[in-house]
Formats: sequence, C-alpha cells, structure tokens
Amino acid sequence: MHSTMQVFHTCLKKRIFSDMDSNPETSLVNALDQELPTSSNSRNFTPRRYQVEVFDVAKRRNTIAVLKTGAGKTIIAVMLIKHTGQDINYSSGHKKLIIFLAPTVHLQFEVIKNYTDFAVEEYYGAKGVDEWNLMCWEKEINKHDVLVMTPQILLDALRKAFISLETVCLLILDECHHATGNHPYTKIMKEFYHKLSQKPKIFGMTASPVIRKGLMVSYNLSKYMQPCASGVSSKIDCEHQISELESILDSQIYTTEDGKEMEVYVPAAKETCRFYDQPWFPSLNLKAKMEASWYKFDALLLKLPVSQHSHYKDIDEKLKTLRKRLFNDLAKILYCLDDLGPICAYEAVKVCLENTPNAKEDFEIYREISLQCKYFLEEVLCIIGELFPLGIENFLDVGLDYIKAVHFGYISPKLYELLQIFQSFGEASKVLCLIFVERIVTAKVIERFVKKVTCLSHFTVSYLTGSNTSNDSLAPKMQKGILESFLSGKVNLLFTTDVVEEGIHVPDCSCVIRFDLPKTVRSYIQSRGRARQNDSLFIMMLERGNMKQRDQLFDIIRSECSMTNTALNRDPDSCSLKPCRIGETNAYFVNATGASVTSDSSVSLIHRYCEKLPGDKYYTPKPIFQFSISGGFYECKLTLPPSAAFQTIVGPLSSNSQISKQLVCLEACKKLHQMGALNDHLLPSIEEPSANDLNINCKESALGAGTTKRKELHGTTCIHALSGTWDEKLDGTIFQAYKFDFSCSMVDEIYSGFVLLIESRLDDDVGNVELDLYLISRMVKSRVSSSGQVHLDSEQMMKARCFQEFFFNGLFGRLFVGSESAGTKREFLLQHGTNLPWGPSHMYLLLPLETLNTSSNENWRINWTGINSAASVVEFLKRNSFLGTQHCNVNVNDLKDMVVLAIHTGRIYSIVEVVSDSSAKSPFVGDTSAETSFEQIPNDVFSDYNTFIDYFHKKYGIALMYPEQPLLRLKQSHNPHNLLKNFNGASSCDGLVNEKMQIHVFMPPEILVCINVSLDVLRSFYLLPSLMHRLESLMLASQLRGEISCSSSNFQISSSLILEALTTLRCCESFSMERLELLGDSVLKYAVSCHLFLKYPEKHEGQLTARRSWAICNSTLHKLGTDHKLQGYIRDSAFDPRRWVAPGHRSIHPVPCECGVDALELPLDAQFQTADINVKVGVCCDRGHRWMSSKTIADCVEALIGAYYVGGGLIAALHMIKWLGIDAELDPTSVIEAITRASLQSYIRKTDEIATLESKLGYMFSTKGLLQEAITHASEQELGVGYCYQRLEFLGDSVLDLLIAWHLYQSHTDIDPGMLTDLRAAAVSNENFAQTAVRRNLQPHLQHCSGLLLSQITDYVRSLTEPPDTTRTLESTKCPKALGDMVESIAGAMLIDTNLNLDEVWRIFKPLLSPIVTPDKLALHPLRKLNELCDSLGYFKKEIFNEGEMVHVEIRLQLEDELLIGEGYQRNKKAARGQAAHCLLKKLENKGISQSQGVSQRRKDCPDHTNNSSTQDKDINISGKVTDEDFSEPIIHRKQKPTETQLSAESTTDASPGHDCSKKTCRPNIATPVIESIKLKKGGPRTTLFDICKRLQWPMPKFKPTEHKSRSPIEFGEGPERRTGFIKFVSKISIHIPNSGIITCTGDPRADKKGSFDSAALVMLYELARLGKLMIGDS
Repeated sequence: MHSTMQVFHTCLKKRIFSDMDSNPETSLVNALDQELPTSSNSRNFTPRRYQVEVFDVAKRRNTIAVLKTGAGKTIIAVMLIKHTGQDINYSSGHKKLIIFLAPTVHLQFEVIKNYTDFAVEEYYGAKGVDEWNLMCWEKEINKHDVLVMTPQILLDALRKAFISLETVCLLILDECHHATGNHPYTKIMKEFYHKLSQKPKIFGMTASPVIRKGLMVSYNLSKYMQPCASGVSSKIDCEHQISELESILDSQIYTTEDGKEMEVYVPAAKETCRFYDQPWFPSLNLKAKMEASWYKFDALLLKLPVSQHSHYKDIDEKLKTLRKRLFNDLAKILYCLDDLGPICAYEAVKVCLENTPNAKEDFEIYREISLQCKYFLEEVLCIIGELFPLGIENFLDVGLDYIKAVHFGYISPKLYELLQIFQSFGEASKVLCLIFVERIVTAKVIERFVKKVTCLSHFTVSYLTGSNTSNDSLAPKMQKGILESFLSGKVNLLFTTDVVEEGIHVPDCSCVIRFDLPKTVRSYIQSRGRARQNDSLFIMMLERGNMKQRDQLFDIIRSECSMTNTALNRDPDSCSLKPCRIGETNAYFVNATGASVTSDSSVSLIHRYCEKLPGDKYYTPKPIFQFSISGGFYECKLTLPPSAAFQTIVGPLSSNSQISKQLVCLEACKKLHQMGALNDHLLPSIEEPSANDLNINCKESALGAGTTKRKELHGTTCIHALSGTWDEKLDGTIFQAYKFDFSCSMVDEIYSGFVLLIESRLDDDVGNVELDLYLISRMVKSRVSSSGQVHLDSEQMMKARCFQEFFFNGLFGRLFVGSESAGTKREFLLQHGTNLPWGPSHMYLLLPLETLNTSSNENWRINWTGINSAASVVEFLKRNSFLGTQHCNVNVNDLKDMVVLAIHTGRIYSIVEVVSDSSAKSPFVGDTSAETSFEQIPNDVFSDYNTFIDYFHKKYGIALMYPEQPLLRLKQSHNPHNLLKNFNGASSCDGLVNEKMQIHVFMPPEILVCINVSLDVLRSFYLLPSLMHRLESLMLASQLRGEISCSSSNFQISSSLILEALTTLRCCESFSMERLELLGDSVLKYAVSCHLFLKYPEKHEGQLTARRSWAICNSTLHKLGTDHKLQGYIRDSAFDPRRWVAPGHRSIHPVPCECGVDALELPLDAQFQTADINVKVGVCCDRGHRWMSSKTIADCVEALIGAYYVGGGLIAALHMIKWLGIDAELDPTSVIEAITRASLQSYIRKTDEIATLESKLGYMFSTKGLLQEAITHASEQELGVGYCYQRLEFLGDSVLDLLIAWHLYQSHTDIDPGMLTDLRAAAVSNENFAQTAVRRNLQPHLQHCSGLLLSQITDYVRSLTEPPDTTRTLESTKCPKALGDMVESIAGAMLIDTNLNLDEVWRIFKPLLSPIVTPDKLALHPLRKLNELCDSLGYFKKEIFNEGEMVHVEIRLQLEDELLIGEGYQRNKKAARGQAAHCLLKKLENKGISQSQGVSQRRKDCPDHTNNSSTQDKDINISGKVTDEDFSEPIIHRKQKPTETQLSAESTTDASPGHDCSKKTCRPNIATPVIESIKLKKGGPRTTLFDICKRLQWPMPKFKPTEHKSRSPIEFGEGPERRTGFIKFVSKISIHIPNSGIITCTGDPRADKKGSFDSAALVMLYELARLGKLMIGDS
C-alpha cells in the first residue's frame, strides 16, 4: 500500500490543480514519441531493447504486452510472427495459420506485409466476408499464412466452422483490453479457445489493461473521492481486472521495468490544461421557446389524420421514428446552445435541416410528417435568429469581436478558448491537430464555425465521425478520404469523436485537444497517444470551478498511475493464472461440421434468416416476438414470415424476457437446421440444385460457360445420310435416288436435271423439298424429289466417280497440279486418283440426267453419254498430260454451245462462236467484253505477244500445228456463288440487280478437247453447291430430330424448323434461331417454373427462383447442349460455296487445321477455350473445326425447345426438355394437391370481395382460396395471415411470359428478332401489368397492410387517370411493383384452377391485357433511342455524372458544327440519364434529326464474319462469263509511310464560304491527343482513328471505296504479306472536324476493301498529325 500511495502522490505533484482558477495553462508530464516503421525498403529492422525484452518473454509463454501508445507493439508482433513462422507450413501434415485480430486491420496488415515474407491478407466487413462460404475460406487459408481480421469476423468464422482454432499456431490480439463482457474477444476465448486441448500461442497488446468502470476506495481521502465511473484507482480494482483479463486470455501481463529507454524512443505529448469560464446567455427564455415549439409540433404529429390507416404498421413506425427524431434534433440543438452558444446552435439547426427526411417521399402521410419536422426546425431557426436582428450571416460577415461575443453570450467561453488555442499555433504547414469531442453534432458544428473565422482561414478544417446508422455519420469511403487528407497534411484541424482513439497512426500529429474530457482511463491514454510528433501537445479543456470535471480528471490520472504501478509490480511467478470461468452456455452444435450457435447469437441468426426470405419495399420479412408471463416466468412465442420453413414456435420458460427471447431463437435455429432451412454451417440455405435435379455438376461448368465472352473450338457432326461403302462393292450397289429438277424464271434458259445417289433413305421432308436459288436477274426453282432406287454396276460406278471428279475439279478446282514456272512437275490430278477426297463419311454421286421427251415412259434417266464422254476425256488426258503433246484436229463446224477443256490450263469452257475472220496468226488479244467483236478490239490493248502462236509458244511452250484454223470465242468457268440469299431488288428500277459485263477469251481449236455434255449440264453444276449445302443442313437437322425423337413418335417436327433452330445470324440466311430462341426461353421458363411450383410446395418464392435460375441459366444450358453434342449440329457461318466440296473434289481454298486433332469432334477441354477477342468465330478448317461463342450453344438449346413447341405444342417441347436432361415433368396429381391445399385456406375477408373480382376478370374460380392467395400481399402477415401471393407470382410470371411470347411470335412473323425481343420485354414488364390492373380496376382488391403501398397505388392511379401534366418530369410516377405482381399471381392461380390449361388462361387474359404492344406503338427508353441514333448517324456522345442528393447527368453530342447538351436531374442515375437523353432527342428532333422506330437496330441481319463470299453475291455471274484476266506483267503497290508531300497533295480541307468557323459552341478545351503508335495489322489504323474521333467527339469518319479491275496481275504489299490479284480498291476518307471543316484523304491501293479503309485511315492519321490535331509517338 505504501508503494501505491507513493506513486499516487507523485502523480498529484506532477499534475497540480492549485491554479486551475487563475492560470490558463498548467504543465503536465513529459514524454517522447516514436513512429511505427512503414517503409518496405527492407524486411529487416533492428528492434529496441525493450521490444526484444518483451519478445523474449512472449516466446516462452502467453503474454499480454502493456506498452505505451507508439511504443511499437506491432513490431514485437512481427518478431513473434517470424519466430513462429516455422510452424506455418504443414508442421504435422496440416497447415498452420497465424491470425492477427484488431479493431481496425489495415495498418497492421501493411506492417506485417512489408516486414515479413509470409502471404498476408486482411479481412473486414466491407470486403463482403459475411457472405462467404466454406469454399471461399478454404481458398483464402490455402493461399495465405497470416490472416489479419476484426475479432467479429473470426468469431463468425469459428461459429460457422469455416475456421478452426486447432489450425492456428499463433493468435495475436491488438487492443486486447476489450476482452471483457460480451466483446468478440471474450466469446472467442470462452466458446472456442478454452475448450481446446491443443491451444495456439496467445500474444495480446494494449496500452491500458484496465477498461471497466469501478468504485474507488478512499485511503483517507474520502472528502475528495466519490464513487465515479471514470476509472479505477485502487490496487484491488486493478488486480481484479488484470487478473480477469489474464484469465480470459490465458496469458500474463508483462511490461518493461526500465522506463528510461521508453522515454527516449516513445515520444509523449506535453500535457496541459486550458481553462474557460462558465457560460451564460442573455436570453434565458430561449430554451423555453424552443421546448414550447417542440411540444406544439409533437402534438401536431399526434393529430395527423392517420386514424384511417390505423392498421398500417409502417405508418405507426414512421410516426414514432419521426417523433423520436424531432426530440433528438431538439436535444442536439440545446446541447450546442449550452456548450457552444447561440451562433453554433443556429448552425446545429441548419445541420438538422440538411438531414431532414426528403419532403418528396413516396407516401403522402410520410410527406406530411416530414414537412412538420422541417417546419419545426425552421421555427427554431427563427427563434435563435431573433438574437441577431441583422441576421446571423451578416453578423459574422462584418467581422466578429470574439471577446465581445463571449460577453454578450453569442459564443461560449469554452469555444472562445478553443479559438485562442488555434490562434497560438501559427503557420498552418506545421499544424496537425486532433480535437476530440463527445458528440458528432459538436464536431460538425464547430467545423462549420471555424471555417467562418477569418483569423483562422489559413487552416484547413474537417471532421471525422463513425459510420453507424446515425443521420450525422459519415460513409466509410468519406471517412477514408478525410483521414488520408489529415495524414497527408491537407487538413490541419480535424474534429473527431472517439472513432480515432484507436487503430490509426499519425506520426506527424502535433497536438491533441480534449474539447470534451475522456470518460475512461483507456480513452485518456489512447487519445493522448495520438500525439506522436516530438514536442507535441496534449491539451485538456476544463471549466473553472467545475469540481465534477476536476474530480473526473483527477480520478483518471490516479487510475493510470495505479494501473501502471500494478502492472510493474506484478510478479508473474507468484500470480498464477486463474482458470477461466466459462459457465454453462445454451448452444446447439452441428455434428457434421462443428458449427455452433449460442443463445445470444441465435437472435441475430434468426434475423439473418428472415432477411434472406422474399420481401419488397413494402414488406421486410422479420420475426415477431410475443411475451407472456406465467408464475413469474417469461415465455416467448416466435412467429416467422409466411415464406419461412415454419411459422410459430414457443420457447421454454425463463427468468427474464431477454433470455426467453434468446432461448426461443435457439430452438428455432435448431428446428430450421433440422428442416434444412439452415445448412450445416448454420447459414440460410442457398438453393443449389443437386446433380440429380438437373444432371449438372456446377464444379464441371467452367467459368464463363454460356457467355458471349468465352469462345470454344468445336467440331462438326458427320452427316450419316451421305456416308457409304459402295465403292468397296465389286458387284455394284443399289442407291437411293433423289432427283433435282430446275426451272428458271427466264423460260429460254434451260438447266439440266441431276440425281443424287446415296445409300441411305432420307426423311420425306428432306428428300422432297423445293428451294429457290437466286441468280442475277433471274431465279431458279429447284425441286428435290425421291425417285426410288437405282442399281449401278461396278463399271458404272467407276465412270460416275470419274465424271464427278472431272467436272467438280475442272469447274471449281484444278485438273492439273504443278507447273514448270513453279519448279514442280505438271501432273494430271486424275492420273492416279488415289489422293482425291473420297471417304466412308462422304460418299455420294451427283450425276446429270437426260432431257426426256414427253412421250417417254421413263421419269428420269442418267445421262450416260455425257458421263462416258467425261471418262473418255479423262483417259485421253492420262495418256497426254504433258504440254505440247496434245493437239486435236477439231471440226470447227457445229461447235456453238459445246463444252470443251483447254489442255494448257485444265479449265472448262463453253464455246460462244467461231470467229471466222481470225486464226492463230492474228494479233494476240487476251480477254474482252462479250459485246466486243474481234474486229472492234483496238490496237492499244495488245500486249507483248505478237500473235496467238507467239503467245502459246512463249508462255506454254506449245507449237501450234493447225494455225490456220479460226479462233473460238469462249466463256470461261468461274467460282460458284451463294445462291441461297436473295440480293435482287436493290439496284435497278425493275427490282433486279444489274448484270456484270461478261468477259470472253479467244483460243485456237487444236488445244481444246470436246466434252459431249450440253451447256444445260454446265449451268446446273453452278446450282449444285448451294442446293447441296441446304440439303446437307436439312439432313443434319433430320439426323438430330432422329436422336431427339427416338423414344417417341407422337409428334413430327419438320426438319426445316429444326434447321432454323440450328442456324445463327452469322449464316446470313433468311431465317435464324433468334425468334425460336426467344420463344424457347419462355417455354423453358414456364415448364421449369410449373414443375418447381408443384414439386416443392414448401419452398418460398426466393428458393424457387434460385432453383429456376440454375435450371435455365446459360451455363446449365451450355453443358446440357454439349453433353448431347449439339455444338456439332450448329450452323454458325455464312455459306462459302468456294469451300464446298463434293466427294472426289479437291478444294483450292484450303484452311489447314491447327488444333492437332484429327477427328471431326473435339474434346471439351480448356485448351480449346479462350476469351481472346482476336479469335475469329465461324471460320471452319478443313476438318470442320470452328470457333464458336459459348453462348451460341445455350441459345441453340432454347431455340430447339422453341422449335418443338411450334411444331408439336407443349407436349413436344416437354419431350425436348426431358431429352436434354432437365427435370420439368408436370404431374397431374401435384396439381390436385395444390388445389387441395388452397381450398383449405380461409379466404373470406369481405363477403363480396372474391365475387366482385371474379366478375371483373370474367372467370369464376373453382377454388376460391387460389384467388384469395393471389391477391394477398406479404405485409398481411402482420394481421396473422399465413400465406401470400409470392409463390403464385413466381408461377404466373412464367405463364404470362409464355402466353405473350407465343402471341407475339404468331402475330409478327416478319419483324426483326431484336424488335420481337423488345416487344416481349415491353409486354411482360411489371409496368404493363400494373397498368392492366388499373385499367381493369383490380387494385382495390389487393389485400395488404402497408400505408406506403396504399399511397403509391393512389398516386399511380391518379397519374394514369388524370390528363397529362406538361410540367411533369420525364420519369412519370413509378408503378407499385405489387400491382404487377398481383396480375401475375392471378395468372398463376388461374393456371392451377384450370388444371394447367394455358389456352383457357389466354382466353381470359388476352382481353385483360389488350391492347398488346405492337411495333408502331413500342416506346424505347430514351437512352437506347439516343444510342441507336448516334450509331446510325456516326456520332459519339459523352456522359458526365455528378452524384449528390440529386444525380445530375449531362450528355454531350457533337454535331458537325454544334455541340448539343442534354441535362437530367433525378434521384437516381438511371432516371437522370433517361431525362438527359430525352432532352437531347428533343433537340435533335427540332433539327430534323430522328430515327424511325419501325426497325430495331439492336441486331444486324448479318454480323461480320470471315471468308464470307456472300458479300460478292450481288455481282455473281452464273452463266459462265469470264471474270479472270490472263495478262502477265504485274503492277506492284507497296506499303509506304505517307510523306508530307503526299498528304498535302491528296488531302483537302473544306473551307467553303458557307462554313461558319467562327460560330461559338460550348465545346470544352480538349488537349491534343497523343498516339503512342499505330497498329498496322488489319483494322488497326481504323480502330485508332475511331478512338480519336470518340475521344474528341468528332463525327465518325466516312469511307468511299472505288473498285478498279485490271487484266494484268497486281502485286500488293512486301515480304511475306505480298500477294497478287486482278482487283484493287482505293478508298477516300473524309472527317468533318467541328468548326474546322472537312478533311479528305485518299489511301493507297489495296487488294481488299477493308485493307483500303485501313490505308485511308493511316493517311488520315498522319494528315491530322501534320495539321496539329493529334500527335503520333512514332512519327
């Protein structure tokens, strides 16, 4: 006791109070400061001696280190982490962890991360850890060694069994003095640590081990010491609290004995006191006036007309909340009046006014109540303002004499003394001052006041408060920003509450002021420790003569002395640890995981469970507790929301109401877990369907499956119908014959028939089809018909093969390979016939038919004459394959229209005419126009060859033997074209595309071989690729149909419909899967919804929605599709006839396979998946492998379901869904059970309610309970109703979705699929259903218990029925979602009542929903309309956001010479953007700029694809007219970097007089953009230029390409990019730069159109750089 008293008297001498009534400043204890290391330059550091001392103790035993704030306790923890690190990595086969607990984690995380080599991570609430599951935690544990987290997070993770303390080797507790009472530290130790056999090492850190309040013992000083709550002073109290802390933490306190080193390294602030006089005010009745005003307004609130809504609990709660708020506002104002004076009280009123509820509340009663609060504060403002006749703002502006202000009572002496302290600081650059206040309002008010003090204007002032639910609190993001500003010195004076007493490190803090005294010794020590700078100040402000304050501070100082002395004199050897008293705890444990819930944690778990139940803005699911008393004991009844697993449970009796509440919640948790509503980690169960439910394992679904971002490499399915083995049969084969008949729209143009011979029989809808083929200026109708069987012997098969090989290679490939000029031997392709592509999977014959007389009895006959002739030519060429050896003495008579083969080129021609006045001795000419005669050819087109003799001798080495024979004019064979797409109707006045000029060639007869086939046969060959492509597609569709329908023949879906479901937009066909996909999506949603609704009657709407989402999400559909190999059937690229090959035909446009897999199908492997945007989709290699968007497979699944629904109704669609593996069975018995359950519900609330509603609907329900449930909102639970419409809404949503989608699909067959999607979205929107409810006056029948909902319905009905208000904002009154939900629920109820009769539901609902939206009535969102308009016109827009209480959005759109700005002000960003877009659209409309809504621009008819020949189909020439040029001298175009000379010559700037360059716009100054480099790869220059235009808001550049053809080959590029062609493109580019004119440039020639665009863009970029519009880094 003597030592205690000695320390105590020393403290008294150091902290003397004798002058507290006169001297404004009194010296206190001195100390030094030390900064924590924060640099990561080196992981090594030299610890101080006392740190090593504490570390040595902590290594040996569990320790609580008691050291001053700033002594570097975290460094000791780092040393201990390094020492213990050897146990981290699987010391006994299991990984060990180190866990660091701290109230604020970031500072400790940074230090540990910078000073150790361990993997460290931090965890806090804002990181979302509350929602993590076991997998998330296991991932974190496996990745990291040290986990830094808040204690609550660890406690939750332990209770959920995500983390076990058995895996922890070291547990560090920062600020461990909190381990008392119900703090998480205490619960962690008692619930988990003390129950372990193998415990982790403990290291606690604190500056104050004593925290709790206690009575102080007098020691003969009773006249000075009274019981006080500020701390403890006696050794007994300290011993007791320290012993209890040690017991809980299983550790012993240790502090360094030698304080000298601490004084050197740990700076302590100079402690002083500043005294101020007692406040006084001139107007003593000010308080009375404000209180009287409060009584008046409080009474007004009670008199508001809420009696008519008395059963609406939300009104009652809102009224109570606002009354409480009114009282709290008054208390804040009075507190500021007493503590700071009237001027600051005035500011306090303004603060309260800023926080008043928004007067634009959705609910009329809310608005009225909120206005009363506002009126009260405005009245108080006037009451205080009466003290300042000239106005308080003017009073401050004229300059305030603060001494006089104190004298007159305008500011308090306490505030004046604070201003004096600030004035004594001097320069702002040296000041970082923390001012601790007790209340948030004090911080906010003084901060505002100081900002207005002129003499302190050189200081930057701010305030910092906690992020609790208080209206005055700050958001975490704002807290962080303010704290960072203070740490960096941008803020000098920071007013704060106790939020920064712990856990922050401000090494340069020069002063800490306790404006309000600390209440505990811990608060005193911690706040003092914030002053870290050398010679820093710790100032406490005291009122003169206030003995209570003096005693409070006296007790705190004495408590610190007593605590320090106890800690120093504590002998760890004599003070043995007391065992921790855990006591009996009511808890429930899950054996499977070890998860637990205690009685005190069960309440929060029940609330969390209810939060996960379905709710809306009118109803928040929450538990209801009802207490009853029996025999002096409390009993609690818990009622859960209707959607919970059960509704009511009664708990056991207990001694008080709080315990009875905990016990009933514990019982409820136990029951919920047993029912599966809580999982084995005691968290609300998340619906994750099992593999049995959906035949899908979620772990197998890779990330991104079913998305457009992911691309996958897939193969193609082999067409079984085209396979065969007939080539192996020596005695011949019986073929199935399918005849092709062709009929041209031009009667005089005849096409020979063909026959397809295959071994398999085709389905009727494949083998008997008609197809239109589109040529230039004409159309050919093709008809495929099954024509029985035909037998071919082996010789016929051999000749048929020979014919097919000869003609397909001769017309669409090459008959000769190799050439002397290339250094390879010239060889006839059919010389051996072994390398031609015949295989079992591709074995069929396409043979010509004879044209039969009408008198013939045969339906068809194979043209064996032509086939034999082709075989003879082949034999001839096999014997004479070398140039110069073949010379044919041809009879030139009757050669017109004969088909011939040129022996020097191997190409097939048709003879146009014999040029009688010519011969091989004639001057040589190449190809020429079909309309030009030989005599009309001008001399200047002749080339280097003198005569045809000269030409053939020099180029081919052929010496003509019959040069006197006349020349023949020939039409050359050409590439096949895509004839499936109709390009006619775009160019000429008669609606047909104009023909290209035909090119002919001249040849001597002796180098030609005659083929005895007619020109009709040759014409038909050009039709075969397109026709066969369509037939192959139909065969695949039929093949898939066979797989799907193998177990059922009750319905037959047409192969064309299935083909539509397999065809993407990328194919550029007249049909695609888009429409069927939309319908299939609705069908699948309905089937799964109905199945889940019936199968799981106990599951609530949220659980059903989760299960449905899993069943129909794209990742699930993708897996189901790939499991059934649908990817091989999908058509995902435009038909390229140049790459179509028949059996025996070798392609001259190969695309080699690069994936290394020989098979047609590819495995589903990660190596064949990518998110690379440069990977081109839809390009097939020669093995049939192609990249495909992952989402395409999911879309195909939906489209197939849609196809089966269209072709066979719901039964067929359900069959398809079942085949996919989705459980969607609709059991009739389940429907009966659902009806039975509904019939047991009490449904009569008003006697005529149901009957009236039925009359409005036009339908009489057999089960009235279904309709009653459909109109009951969840808020009715408050009246004891145990059901609501949520489940029926879930069902009805899918019902109406399907019915409306089917209606739109049937009604709009010719609109763009994107428009169909928009129509469905509009028709099934909640807004549309809400309007339906109002139109049919259904809203009065909605049963609910929400005043907010009633008010919103009233406002909404008024907005729809009243005439439109021109002053109303763009965003009209938002519909109450409950109205739309009710309509959906009624549809669901009707479906069940009609035994799932969709037709009956639609019969009732179609008139209810009418008028259903049509394309001409579709109203798109303004922002989307603006986006589409900008895309179509080539404009770029820019959006600027400014978010506050009201969101301000500004959209800028730069036209050619005017900047248009649209602005929007709304309560949320979406509404503000819509308003701004609407404003901008109006301005554009006024300028005559608009876009028709008739066509949706969301999707294009034909997206970009690679190698798409259909873009040239407009210019196809099917008649065999010459398109190739044969002249030899190449024209070379090389890539050149544009020079200034070139640019100035090629580019022009429009500076016409009509162009007003001086016109002012509101365009902001934009810095000259800099381009680091220009990517010269394909598309690179264009992308760069477009990015520049977008950044500067210039209109999009315009390209004008020009096509040039040459007879001589043209060379493009250099090196490996060098290529040769006969067509070149030159593009001109123009950009309209706002207010600068038009710049036009011309690019270099390129071989393709897009390449010429790139060239022009490159020239433009360098021209813009020359003009100073941009800078190029590599120029």
